[in-house]
Amino acid sequence: MKSSFHKYVPFKQINLPDREWPNKTITKAPIWCSVDLRDGNQALIDPMNLEEKLEFFHALCDMGFKEIEIGFPSASETEYEICRELIEGNHIPDDVTIQVLVQAREHLIKKTFEAIKGAKNVIVHFYNSTSTLQRKVVFHTDMEGVTEIAVNGAKLIKKLTDEYDGDTNIRFEYSPESFSGTEMDNAVDICEKVMEAIGATKENPIILNLPNTVEMCTANTYADQVEYFIKHLKNREAAIISIHPHNDRGCGVAASELALMAGAERVEGTLFGNGERTGNLDIVTVGLNMFTQGIDPKLDFSHLPKLKEIYERCTNMKIDPRQPYIGELVFTAFSGSHQDAINKGTQYMKEHNSEYWEIPYLPIDPADVGREYEPIIRINSQSGKGGAAFVMNHSFGYDLPKKMHPEFSSLVQAECEKLGRELVPKELFKVFEDNYINHKKKYNIIEHKVYEESNNGKDYVHFRGKLKIDDSDIVTLSGTGNGPVDAFFNALKPLGIDKYKFISYSQHAISAGSDSKAVSYIELQKPDGKNIFGVGIDSNVNYASVLGVINAINRAEA
Repeated sequence: MKSSFHKYVPFKQINLPDREWPNKTITKAPIWCSVDLRDGNQALIDPMNLEEKLEFFHALCDMGFKEIEIGFPSASETEYEICRELIEGNHIPDDVTIQVLVQAREHLIKKTFEAIKGAKNVIVHFYNSTSTLQRKVVFHTDMEGVTEIAVNGAKLIKKLTDEYDGDTNIRFEYSPESFSGTEMDNAVDICEKVMEAIGATKENPIILNLPNTVEMCTANTYADQVEYFIKHLKNREAAIISIHPHNDRGCGVAASELALMAGAERVEGTLFGNGERTGNLDIVTVGLNMFTQGIDPKLDFSHLPKLKEIYERCTNMKIDPRQPYIGELVFTAFSGSHQDAINKGTQYMKEHNSEYWEIPYLPIDPADVGREYEPIIRINSQSGKGGAAFVMNHSFGYDLPKKMHPEFSSLVQAECEKLGRELVPKELFKVFEDNYINHKKKYNIIEHKVYEESNNGKDYVHFRGKLKIDDSDIVTLSGTGNGPVDAFFNALKPLGIDKYKFISYSQHAISAGSDSKAVSYIELQKPDGKNIFGVGIDSNVNYASVLGVINAINRAEA
């Protein structure tokens, strides 16, 4: 097939040799404005109804948004009625400003002013498209023509505001739509004329919103455009510079972050990036990116799963499992090396009582966004030795000794290959139980007594009990040693079970509280020179060790 790349015109870069943004860093959160109820809503197959919009609005308020674009009240009766319900139903907190969008057209502006009557704080956001392409193929006019539209709209809005009968605090926002496709000097010029017409001052600044309406270039070029605009804008102190990035090239987050470095002060976007075509800027991602750098995003992301549930139900959209911070799999590791590093990171933080988050492959603590630890490591045939141990520890409280990890991991991988799929935690635990607790036993202790005594200043441990062999013979056991394991080994020697060598031992409580049980992990060397582990569980710590020894021997002779 013949390639057709030649029909596309490369984006023309702007000349900004003295750019400063590459040396800047983001140090504080911008002013956030959610456009979920307008830009996000208009992109839905089935737009949200009144009840869904109200639920979404309250969720945004609970997150901490102080500016929320609620719709386009002059576009339809539905949009008008939603605006009125928010106002008349007292849904808007006193510290939240609603934003309404309107084209710079007289009858639509007048309808918008009717819609906002009675609101406490309102941003009237007016716009018209200014891009080279739209002037040529849509409006068939020149820059002078689109500038006249914007200025006339600004004058009417200023007049209606001055005449407004009510206590509403009205602020202004202007967007040269398709800013990124507009010649920069033209973008500066039209905004300056709008500022003059609306009467913008340092005390009452206008919001100048610079939309990346269609992402047409690399993120660094958008940052250049924003910096160029700011440097060339007269009366700069009378404007708040806002950005509205889209995601057509998949770089909406990067474009937003670089534009903030270039001097933008305000960001418009949506939760999880919902919007026309490939979507809007994802505010959740940008905000949590700041969070991971130790910057307070000024929004509450601690209940992301709940926000996801509201979002998916109200929009009928589904979040991709790899969506940053919220996707089902974003905190999940299947790879053995990743699992091992995560496991070691959690152990490191415990051992060092670290005040900082220092776990490889996890840029953020899942708990900080309301996520659970259980799904972090998922076990399949590609998983490593640390992964299974991590799940056993975090899901069930079993802290398997490091030397036991390879042995247990091989058992888990064999089960994964047998089933041809990953194992959920309860299935992983069943592998543990089947192989270390409920396995076939040649030797069963049916009576036992472990006690200590002192003789001539020395402490001894005694083991007394009975052992059933192959479900038939019952023999009496008696042994003394310097500990329960040593005493039990000595009790087994008369039966000819004397070719096992004790290698290592570890023990811990499975759960806190007076009813906690102890688990012991015993490593023995078999007569053939290979090592094997046994596990013992009992409320008596000494007997748990004895069970670990006999279970290791049973596994060796199975």
